[in-house]
Amino acid sequence: QVQLVESGGGLVQAGGSLRLSCAASGTIFSISAMGWYRQAPGKQRELVAGITNGGSTNYADSVKGRFTISRDNAKITVYLQMNSLKPEDTAVYYCKITGWTRDYWGQGTQVTVSS
Repeated sequence: QVQLVESGGGLVQAGGSLRLSCAASGTIFSISAMGWYRQAPGKQRELVAGITNGGSTNYADSVKGRFTISRDNAKITVYLQMNSLKPEDTAVYYCKITGWTRDYWGQGTQVTVSS
């Protein structure tokens, strides 16, 4: 049974930083990509950042230059360093790991940025 456990969310003032972590327990075969998504109240879930096995990254335009995604393959862990946070970054953040046959999702962690 694979589980993704997220940590690092919380309340921060605008301009501050947070680092999210997502660690997988269990075995996931042929991981191809890892990513972070977020969902704000009343909005659809959106991709924030993704990273492939080869280390290629992509970011939503709204977070480019402020957020950095990284991964530790040995630990099956993906990170999201978030700097210069803005109130509009407030959302529940979810990690996703794409395996050979399916996607795995974390339970979500709340990030709240106060102005």
